[in-house]
Amino acid sequence: MNSGEFRKLECTFCFRDEREIFGCCRFLVCLVAPGGMMLTRLKANSEGKLAKQICKVVLDHFEKQYSRELGDAWSTTRDILTSPSCWQYAVLFNRFNYPFELEKDLHLKGYHTLVQGSLPYCPESVKCYLSRTPDRMPSERHQMGILKKYYLLNAASLLPVLALELRDGEKVLDLCAAPGGKSVALLQCAYPGYLHCNESDSLRSRWLRQTLESFIPQPVVNVIKVSELDGREMGDAQPETFDKVLVDAPCSNDRSWLFSSDSQKAACRISQRRKLPLLQIELLSLWARALLCDLTILGSSLQLCESGEGSILTHRLETFQSLQLGESFP
Repeated sequence: MNSGEFRKLECTFCFRDEREIFGCCRFLVCLVAPGGMMLTRLKANSEGKLAKQICKVVLDHFEKQYSRELGDAWSTTRDILTSPSCWQYAVLFNRFNYPFELEKDLHLKGYHTLVQGSLPYCPESVKCYLSRTPDRMPSERHQMGILKKYYLLNAASLLPVLALELRDGEKVLDLCAAPGGKSVALLQCAYPGYLHCNESDSLRSRWLRQTLESFIPQPVVNVIKVSELDGREMGDAQPETFDKVLVDAPCSNDRSWLFSSDSQKAACRISQRRKLPLLQIELLSLWARALLCDLTILGSSLQLCESGEGSILTHRLETFQSLQLGESFP
């Protein structure tokens, strides 16, 4: 990655955690089209049960918005969005407590490494496995003093981490860090000189701290700082401090609230959703100040709607004359 490069990352894998955001429709099409029979079978097995859980208010809103924005791709996207059994999860191994026996077991079950082929950056220390059919392993319980062996995440979540190309000794900011998956993934890639994990929400910040405690040993924890600052204040609070900044900005949470049981709350979230682009613009405008001069900014776009981070990154790029928009990550 060249000095001063601003990279717009577009998802080429599948989905993120259901507590977060539904993934990119582009991969849905190329994932499902060659194996349409698999999609039909999974949908048939789960459709009856899931139909009762889907919030009609939200689905109707999606139908209007996404059929217009995504066109023909919306039909396939809708099928996946409403079928949790089709959501794909990856298993990221923890190099600080490596699960050798589990690795053998996953190979026997037909799992494969998430990153296949050559990428500009993919350290050997990053081991992430994916099932050839939609599957999810059980989560490990948090136990004080015992490191977990693997972290479950949606496949697309690893892409921004790899695109950041973290090197040993660099200072990095994970601005909206909870629940902590990307911070854990960053530490699988390299040993940063300083990792600042920020989460403004107090409840999510506790979740973040527990995640780090569950995966990272004490010597490495010493280079990590966790804060609960408003992300819009970070640039002024720590100007020109970091080599690299990763921003997983607040987004629309399409998958999680599609299955909301409270129609009134869902209607309220539809209204709140319209305010997200402004918050994303504010974050992008202000956290750039936290970077050292002429270094890397990474923006990842994993929203379905055109008003999400992707269009905002392109729009705000015009205000950063010294930066150039690079190509999408393969």
